[in-house]
Amino acid sequence: MIRCGVIGATGYAGSILVTLLVGHPEVEPVYLASHSYVGKRYSDIYPSMTGHCDLVLQEENLEEASTLCDVLFLALPHTLASQKVTQEILDRTVIIDLGADYRLKDVDVYESWYQCKHASKELMSQAVYGLSELHREAIRNTNLIANPGCYTTCSILTLAPLVGEGLIDPSSIIIDSASGVTGAGRSEKTANLFCEINESYKAYGVTNHRHTVEIEQELSILNRSPLFVQFTPHLVPMNRGILSTCYADLNEGVTEKEVAEAYEKWFGGEEFIRLMGSNLPETRYVHSTNSVAIGWKVDPRTKRVVALGAIDNLVKGAGGQAVQNMNIRFGLEESTGLVKWIANPL
Repeated sequence: MIRCGVIGATGYAGSILVTLLVGHPEVEPVYLASHSYVGKRYSDIYPSMTGHCDLVLQEENLEEASTLCDVLFLALPHTLASQKVTQEILDRTVIIDLGADYRLKDVDVYESWYQCKHASKELMSQAVYGLSELHREAIRNTNLIANPGCYTTCSILTLAPLVGEGLIDPSSIIIDSASGVTGAGRSEKTANLFCEINESYKAYGVTNHRHTVEIEQELSILNRSPLFVQFTPHLVPMNRGILSTCYADLNEGVTEKEVAEAYEKWFGGEEFIRLMGSNLPETRYVHSTNSVAIGWKVDPRTKRVVALGAIDNLVKGAGGQAVQNMNIRFGLEESTGLVKWIANPL
């Protein structure tokens, strides 16, 4: 059994992660930490876990946890992981960080966009960006995995075949993404109160959302040269889910058949990607699963492609992808402990 721990176990991402780990046939959770609930049983915070996970929550201590666990998941706000992870810890255990501290390869870009100093720059070269479908081989051989953001997972995978096959003008990419409220975390914020969110739909982080550079980093690798995207996130009055609508100009002569062939070439064999073609995805199709649903249409009038991706932001966008990365790293069947697909007709 793989002994695992979760630091930040009571947030939304952490709670989904704990739920998945408790149900995983090859895993034994042995260490759960939450600064806000030290000394309480996990099932005191989430009564639905009574009898399934009654571990006592501890004050976070990575040094101690790394001696107990084969893998540690960090579900913490940015800056905290970089202050706590050391080479000695990485020598003892695998770290899967659900935060932003190790996602960007350029430390200067991180410090500019996150307006803070990175506390462990010397470890950045070991970090692998944990987008499972694109970096599977590198994930197998590292002890520091940077779990991608939710918006980025959805947007990058939706656009990857188009960029990677050179079917679109990379300077024309526009991404509109809409997320459920859990994407903002579990802490109390006035802007996330029911009366502030219900019956409303709003854009935020316009031109400066931090996931922008994460998307650009990964798509630039596929493009083999730097590119920039126009990314605008939106908040939707629902609990969970992300829908990314991506627009780009097709290169001269590219057909709808070539677009479909590109998606099939890249993702036709992927367990957690469902290619829907012109049957466009909705967030309800992937609710509570680790799947990405992708659909697309070519507009012959404007000579653009419109590609749409949908994920559950708490599963494929956080806890589920973290488990998928763990499975890859420890040589397990990638889908172990994860739900691939739910047909939701309503």
